Amino acid sequence: MHFAKAALAVAFLVTVGSPSFAHAIGPLNPNGSFVDSYGTSFRLTLCGKTGTDLCGVLTNLEGRSATPENLTFVGRQVMHATRSAANQWKGSLSVGNTNADATVTMVDADTVEIQGCRAAILCETLTYKRAPHTLPAAYAP
Repeated sequence: MHFAKAALAVAFLVTVGSPSFAHAIGPLNPNGSFVDSYGTSFRLTLCGKTGTDLCGVLTNLEGRSATPENLTFVGRQVMHATRSAANQWKGSLSVGNTNADATVTMVDADTVEIQGCRAAILCETLTYKRAPHTLPAAYAP
Protein backbone atom coordinates (compact mmCIF):
# COMPACT_ATOMS: atom_id res chain seq x y z
CA MET A 1 0.00 0.00 0.00
CA HIS A 2 2.79 2.42 0.89
CA PHE A 3 4.53 1.68 -2.42
CA ALA A 4 1.35 2.40 -4.37
CA LYS A 5 0.86 5.65 -2.46
CA ALA A 6 4.45 6.70 -3.08
CA ALA A 7 4.13 5.84 -6.75
CA LEU A 8 1.00 7.97 -6.95
CA ALA A 9 2.75 10.78 -5.07
CA VAL A 10 5.64 10.62 -7.50
CA ALA A 11 3.29 10.36 -10.43
CA PHE A 12 1.32 13.36 -9.28
CA LEU A 13 4.07 15.61 -8.04
CA VAL A 14 3.51 18.75 -10.00
CA THR A 15 0.24 20.61 -10.57
CA VAL A 16 -1.57 21.49 -13.77
CA GLY A 17 -2.37 25.16 -14.17
CA SER A 18 -4.64 26.91 -16.59
CA PRO A 19 -3.12 26.48 -20.07
CA SER A 20 -4.48 29.84 -21.21
CA PHE A 21 -2.81 31.57 -18.25
CA ALA A 22 0.46 29.74 -18.89
CA HIS A 23 0.42 30.81 -22.53
CA ALA A 24 -0.33 34.41 -21.63
CA ILE A 25 2.78 34.79 -19.49
CA GLY A 26 5.19 33.32 -22.07
CA PRO A 27 7.92 30.71 -21.69
CA LEU A 28 9.13 30.12 -18.14
CA ASN A 29 12.31 28.43 -16.93
CA PRO A 30 11.49 25.08 -15.25
CA ASN A 31 15.10 24.31 -14.27
CA GLY A 32 15.44 23.94 -10.51
CA SER A 33 14.20 22.14 -7.42
CA PHE A 34 10.53 22.07 -6.51
CA VAL A 35 8.94 20.84 -3.27
CA ASP A 36 5.33 20.01 -2.36
CA SER A 37 3.59 20.69 0.96
CA TYR A 38 4.58 17.21 2.22
CA GLY A 39 8.32 17.76 1.66
CA THR A 40 8.62 15.55 -1.42
CA SER A 41 10.85 17.20 -3.99
CA PHE A 42 12.02 16.96 -7.58
CA ARG A 43 14.80 18.53 -9.60
CA LEU A 44 13.46 19.53 -13.01
CA THR A 45 15.68 20.23 -15.99
CA LEU A 46 15.18 20.84 -19.66
CA CYS A 47 16.66 17.84 -21.47
CA GLY A 48 16.58 15.84 -24.68
CA LYS A 49 18.21 16.40 -28.05
CA THR A 50 16.49 19.76 -28.58
CA GLY A 51 16.63 20.86 -24.95
CA THR A 52 12.84 21.29 -24.81
CA ASP A 53 11.91 18.02 -23.08
CA LEU A 54 11.50 18.01 -19.31
CA CYS A 55 13.25 15.50 -17.06
CA GLY A 56 12.50 15.05 -13.36
CA VAL A 57 14.73 13.49 -10.71
CA LEU A 58 13.12 12.53 -7.40
CA THR A 59 15.29 14.20 -4.75
CA ASN A 60 13.34 13.55 -1.53
CA LEU A 61 10.40 11.55 -0.19
CA GLU A 62 8.71 12.36 3.12
CA GLY A 63 6.09 10.79 5.37
CA ARG A 64 4.57 7.35 4.93
CA SER A 65 5.76 7.22 1.33
CA ALA A 66 9.38 7.19 2.49
CA THR A 67 9.58 3.39 2.76
CA PRO A 68 12.89 1.59 2.19
CA GLU A 69 11.59 0.33 -1.18
CA ASN A 70 10.47 3.79 -2.34
CA LEU A 71 13.62 5.50 -1.10
CA THR A 72 15.61 3.49 -3.68
CA PHE A 73 14.15 5.87 -6.31
CA VAL A 74 15.53 9.01 -4.66
CA GLY A 75 18.26 10.41 -6.88
CA ARG A 76 16.86 8.73 -10.00
CA GLN A 77 15.15 10.21 -13.02
CA VAL A 78 11.51 9.18 -12.71
CA MET A 79 9.91 11.55 -15.22
CA HIS A 80 10.37 12.40 -18.89
CA ALA A 81 7.97 14.63 -20.80
CA THR A 82 7.88 16.31 -24.20
CA ARG A 83 6.89 19.95 -24.61
CA SER A 84 3.27 20.13 -25.73
CA ALA A 85 2.65 23.88 -25.35
CA ALA A 86 4.28 26.94 -23.83
CA ASN A 87 5.03 26.04 -20.19
CA GLN A 88 3.53 22.56 -20.52
CA TRP A 89 4.98 19.06 -21.03
CA LYS A 90 3.30 15.66 -21.43
CA GLY A 91 4.99 12.37 -20.74
CA SER A 92 5.30 9.70 -18.10
CA LEU A 93 6.34 9.07 -14.52
CA SER A 94 7.79 5.70 -13.58
CA VAL A 95 8.56 4.29 -10.15
CA GLY A 96 9.44 0.61 -10.25
CA ASN A 97 6.55 -1.24 -11.84
CA THR A 98 4.18 1.71 -11.50
CA ASN A 99 3.77 4.04 -14.46
CA ALA A 100 1.50 7.04 -14.96
CA ASP A 101 0.81 9.55 -17.70
CA ALA A 102 1.91 13.00 -16.59
CA THR A 103 1.13 16.56 -17.55
CA VAL A 104 3.49 19.16 -16.11
CA THR A 105 2.51 22.82 -16.23
CA MET A 106 4.47 25.84 -15.03
CA VAL A 107 1.83 28.14 -13.56
CA ASP A 108 4.33 30.91 -12.83
CA ALA A 109 8.09 31.26 -12.33
CA ASP A 110 7.93 29.54 -8.92
CA THR A 111 5.01 27.09 -9.24
CA VAL A 112 4.76 23.79 -11.08
CA GLU A 113 1.75 21.52 -11.19
CA ILE A 114 1.92 17.84 -12.10
CA GLN A 115 -1.15 15.86 -12.99
CA GLY A 116 -0.63 12.12 -12.97
CA CYS A 117 -3.13 9.66 -14.38
CA ARG A 118 -3.20 5.88 -14.22
CA ALA A 119 -5.63 4.00 -16.44
CA ALA A 120 -6.73 7.40 -17.83
CA ILE A 121 -9.30 7.82 -15.05
CA LEU A 122 -7.37 7.76 -11.79
CA CYS A 123 -5.91 11.25 -11.83
CA GLU A 124 -4.43 13.48 -9.16
CA THR A 125 -2.72 16.85 -9.29
CA LEU A 126 -0.08 18.15 -6.88
CA THR A 127 1.45 21.60 -6.67
CA TYR A 128 5.17 22.19 -6.17
CA LYS A 129 6.90 25.42 -5.23
CA ARG A 130 10.40 26.35 -6.28
CA ALA A 131 12.93 25.87 -3.51
CA PRO A 132 14.25 29.37 -2.69
CA HIS A 133 17.89 28.49 -3.45
CA THR A 134 17.18 27.28 -7.02
CA LEU A 135 16.13 30.40 -8.86
CA PRO A 136 17.01 30.19 -12.57
CA ALA A 137 20.16 32.03 -13.63
CA ALA A 138 18.03 34.58 -15.48
CA TYR A 139 16.45 35.59 -12.15
CA ALA A 140 19.59 35.58 -10.04
CA PRO A 141 20.86 38.98 -8.88
